[in-house]
Amino acid sequence: MYIVLIGWIYVALMMSVAEATNTTGTVLGAVFTFLLYGVAPVSLVLYLMGTPARKRAIKAREAAELAAYRQTQAQAVDASGQPDGAGEPAADAVAPVREKP
Repeated sequence: MYIVLIGWIYVALMMSVAEATNTTGTVLGAVFTFLLYGVAPVSLVLYLMGTPARKRAIKAREAAELAAYRQTQAQAVDASGQPDGAGEPAADAVAPVREKP
């Protein structure tokens, strides 16, 4: 697919050269011809062609973040299973009930 884009840029460049060297053409017109007929469409096509790769990269990054989150959660559960493993003071399982005097 990239060969088509390279060919398109070549054709747009040749159109720009033809415009610049023509007796009624201008260099400014050649620049705009190259930008509007060459660079703009090619950049749009390259952006659209890169969309699946960007989606795969985003999904891979999200999966890595989820795996790291789950690993830290598993480590926190393992650490809190031991007394004072989570850094909190030990306490009774059930709070004592007070009677009114």
